[in-house]
Amino acid sequence: MALPFLPGNTFDRKIGKDKFHLSHQFDKYNGVAMSTGTQLGVGGVPLPGEDLRPKNSVYPRGEGPDRPAWLAFDKQVLCFDAYFQESITERPEEQYRIRICRVYFYPEDDTVQVVEQRQNNVGFPQGTILKRHRVPLPAPNDDRFYTYDQFNVGSEVSFYGRVYKLIDCDPFTRNFLTKLGVRVPPGFSAPEDPFLKHRQLAEGTQNPLRPYERIDTLKQFINHDTHVLRFWGVWDDSESLYGDVRNFVVHYFLSDDTMEVREILPPNSGRDAPPTFLSRKKLPKDFEGLRLPGENAPRTVLNVFGQLNKQRYILDNLKTGALNQKYYTDQDLAIGQLINVFGRKVLLTDCDEFTKNYYRTKYGVQDFTPISYKKGNDYKPLKQTYPYTGFGSEEDSLNSTKKLLADPVKKDFNKFMGFDRQALESYILRFMAKIMTKDPIQSQRRFVISYFLADDTISIHEPVTRNSGIDGGKFLERQRVKKPDQSRYPLEVSEYFGASDFYVGARVVINGFDFYLYDADEYAFKVMETEAYLFPVADQKLIMDKLRSVLSNSPDAVTQFGQHDPEHKGYFGFETFFYLMKNLVGNRLVDHEIITLARFYAPKTMKEHDIYSLVATAQENLRKNNYEHLLPLKENLISRDRSGNGRLPAQDVRTAIRSVHVPIPDYLLNLLIARMTQDDGTIDYNDILDALNWRQLPVAKPVPTSEHESSDFASTRHTDDARILDQTTHERKKFNVQYSVMLSDLGLSNSYTKSTLGSCENCDECRK
Repeated sequence: MALPFLPGNTFDRKIGKDKFHLSHQFDKYNGVAMSTGTQLGVGGVPLPGEDLRPKNSVYPRGEGPDRPAWLAFDKQVLCFDAYFQESITERPEEQYRIRICRVYFYPEDDTVQVVEQRQNNVGFPQGTILKRHRVPLPAPNDDRFYTYDQFNVGSEVSFYGRVYKLIDCDPFTRNFLTKLGVRVPPGFSAPEDPFLKHRQLAEGTQNPLRPYERIDTLKQFINHDTHVLRFWGVWDDSESLYGDVRNFVVHYFLSDDTMEVREILPPNSGRDAPPTFLSRKKLPKDFEGLRLPGENAPRTVLNVFGQLNKQRYILDNLKTGALNQKYYTDQDLAIGQLINVFGRKVLLTDCDEFTKNYYRTKYGVQDFTPISYKKGNDYKPLKQTYPYTGFGSEEDSLNSTKKLLADPVKKDFNKFMGFDRQALESYILRFMAKIMTKDPIQSQRRFVISYFLADDTISIHEPVTRNSGIDGGKFLERQRVKKPDQSRYPLEVSEYFGASDFYVGARVVINGFDFYLYDADEYAFKVMETEAYLFPVADQKLIMDKLRSVLSNSPDAVTQFGQHDPEHKGYFGFETFFYLMKNLVGNRLVDHEIITLARFYAPKTMKEHDIYSLVATAQENLRKNNYEHLLPLKENLISRDRSGNGRLPAQDVRTAIRSVHVPIPDYLLNLLIARMTQDDGTIDYNDILDALNWRQLPVAKPVPTSEHESSDFASTRHTDDARILDQTTHERKKFNVQYSVMLSDLGLSNSYTKSTLGSCENCDECRK
C-alpha cells in the first residue's frame, strides 16, 4: 500500500539534510517575518524550548504517487475493542463496573470517536461516549494530539481523564498497522464484571409476572394480508318501532379473522351516516349480552402462594374455567346464511367476484345465486327538476339544482382524446349546403358546414362570391347547436345535433335556416367510412342489406342496369349510377348511402402507387434527412440471410430497416415492401438497397398528372363562377362504378350479368 506524506501542517523532513519547508507571512508594510506555527531562529538554528515534532501523523513514503491524507485514507477507520473501569460508590452490591466500548481512529484527519455497546436495563446512558474530534494528549503534552502511533493492542489511552485499555482490533486495523511496521500483539478478553454476572444469573431464574402464551398468526397475516371477503346483507328491523329494512356491506378480513359491517344508506333516508355500523373486530357467534370486566379473559392464570404477602402467578395450561367463545370464520359465511351481529340477524344476499373465486377454489362452492330481499316499504326518492335559468350552459344550471356545491360538468374525455386533432388528422367533417327556400337570392347562397367530432360543435362558413351582393365569411360561430322545436327554458338538458345527423342528403334546421347537405369533401367520406359505427349511412354492409331487400322485390332492377350499359362493360359513370339508383330505390336510400356504394365499387386502379413513384418518394425522404449510411442496413440484411441466396421474408426486411432507423414513414415503407414482395413472400434485399441509394441511383420525383386529384373545398373559398359550387366532389372526379360486381355481391346476377362479366376487360382486377 502506497502511504503518502500528510500535507498541511506536517513538515516534509528528509533525514540527513537540514531542510525544512517553512511557512512565512511577511508584513507588507515593514517587511518583518511573522511566525505562523513552528519557526526557526536566525541561520536555521532552533530557538530555545522550540518543539520540532510534527503535530499530525507522519506516514513513511511508499511506492506510487503522493496523495493527501484526506484522499488516501478516505473511508478508512482503525477500530479497537476497549474497556474502562468505572468506580461505584454508595452501593454495597458493586464496587466497580467494567464497561465495554469501541475506539475508532480516523487516519484522514487524526480524529477519535468512542462508542459504548448498548446493554439492556443498565440504568445509565449508553452509545456515543466521545464524539469524533481530535483528542489532545494528557498534560503536560496537551498542546499535541493523538496520532496513529499511540494506538496498539495492549496499550492504554487517556481521553480527558478516562483511561481506556485497548484489548483487540479488527483485521483491517491489524493489517494497516503491520504495513506501517508496528508489531500488533494478539488480542485478549476484558475482565469480567462481577455485578453483570450476578444480574445475568438472576434474570435467568426469574419468571414473568404476567404469563405469556404465544399464538403465532404471522403466517396467516403474510399469506392473506389485503385479502378481504365482501358480502352484501340486509337486516329486517321492520317489526320494531320505526324500524325498516337496512342494507349492509359485510367485510371479512382473512389476515386476522376479523369482521366489519358498514351500512348502505339511500339518499334522503333520514339517518346519520356513520363510517361503520360495526368496527373491525372478531364477531362472536353466540351473543348473550355484555359480560362483566374480567369474566371473559384471554387466558387463565393460577395463584401460587409462597411466603407471606408474596404471590406468584403461573399459566393454567388446562384452561380450567375458561369460557369457550366461538367466533365467525370464513367457513360460516355463505349466501343465504344468517349471522348474528350482536343480536341483529343479518341475511347475506350476495358477494363480490373475489369472494366467489375464493370459495370456489378453497371449498369447491359453485352456487352463488344472489337473494333478492324486498319489502313493501320501498320508496322512490323524490326527484324535482327546475327550468333552465338562461345563465351559463344547461348542464351547469341542472347541476346547481342537485347539490349546494355544484360539480363541474363532466365531459367525454375518451371521445375528445380519440377525435382531437392529431398531426394531419383533423377529424372535422365538412359538408356543402344550401338553404331550402323560395327566395331566389337566398337559394343561390352556398355554405360550408364544419362538424367537429371531438366536442360535437358546428361552425358555418359562407364562401365569398363576387357580384352576389352578399358578404361571405363566418356565418355561425363554433358552438353546439340545439335541434329545432325545443323549449328555450327546458326542465332537462336539450337535445343537440350529433354526428349521425350530418350526411349527404340530410336536412338540418340551424337557428331557423333549413340547410340541405348536398356534398362533402373527400376527407369527410373517408372518416365516415372508417368510423362506420358512428355513421350508419357509411356502413357498406348495412347499406347492402337494405338494398338487397329493396331490389329483391324489383324483378326489373337487373335489366335496368343492363340497359344503361349497352356495350356490356359491367360498369358506367358515377352520374349514371347515382340517378339510376335514385329511380330504383327512391327515398329508401339517402344520397350518402348511394355515394358510399359507388365509392366501394369504384375500380381499384388506385393510381396504383407504381414502384417508381414509391421509390422516388422514399428517396426524397432520405434526401431531406441527408441519410446516406446504407452500409449498416446491408450488413444487417446479410446477417439475416442464412442461406445466402439474397432473399429474405418481407417481415425480416421490414425489421432490418427499422432496426437501423432508416427515416421512412411507416405507410410508405409498407407500400414499398408490398410492391417489392414476390409471390413466395420474399424480397430480393439488393433491390431494396438499390431503391434506397438516392446518391448513386436517383429516381426522378413523380409529378401529378390528374387535374382532379384535389377534392377539398379549398378551391371554393374564392371563386367567380357560382356553378362550380353546385358540382359535387364525385361529379368533379368523374369515376366509374362496377355495378356488375355489386349485383353479384347482392346475389342478383343472372345470365345477362354473367355475360357482361365475361366481356369485361378489367373483371379480374376488379374482383381483386
